[in-house]
Amino acid sequence: MLLDMHDQPAAGDPDNFERLWTPHRMAYIKGEGKPTGTGPGDGCPFDAIPRMSDEDGLVVARGEVVYAVLNLYPYNSGHLMVVPYRHVSDYDELDRAEVLELGEFTQRALRALRKASGAQGFNVGLNLGDVAGAGIAAHLHQHVVPRWGGDTNFMPVVARTKVLPQLLRDTRDLLASAWD
Repeated sequence: MLLDMHDQPAAGDPDNFERLWTPHRMAYIKGEGKPTGTGPGDGCPFDAIPRMSDEDGLVVARGEVVYAVLNLYPYNSGHLMVVPYRHVSDYDELDRAEVLELGEFTQRALRALRKASGAQGFNVGLNLGDVAGAGIAAHLHQHVVPRWGGDTNFMPVVARTKVLPQLLRDTRDLLASAWD
């Protein structure tokens, strides 16, 4: 919601800035929904999502040992993650079948994102451990973030805010239909 401070009496001193309020981000900042521990029964959302419907869990595709799900706090539209069903925290804990299907699902994610959104490039990777930036370090998940020329502008650079043009459920439907 864009708000002009000049239209709000008693809201502070006018400073000629418009503000884009994103109060839904406070849940992420406060760590709501983050696991309470490191075990599979400690509130891990990646353990809970497979028990939900695809629509409710934002699941794009399900495999034998991994699934693809939209990121609830995306860096870009279409930002998804490939997640093993098994609760493991490190890449070297994955078994051969998990490594293989994680790689295959990453390839399928790239194809689906190109087909559905015309993505021109990607950031793909794992953040292993809290110090590496993992939001949920206890359960490995690989990010697949689509990129387009000019998708970084003043909003994320200066305002530390990302404007997303599509609701997550609509993005999930689009990618699920593009999944091969």
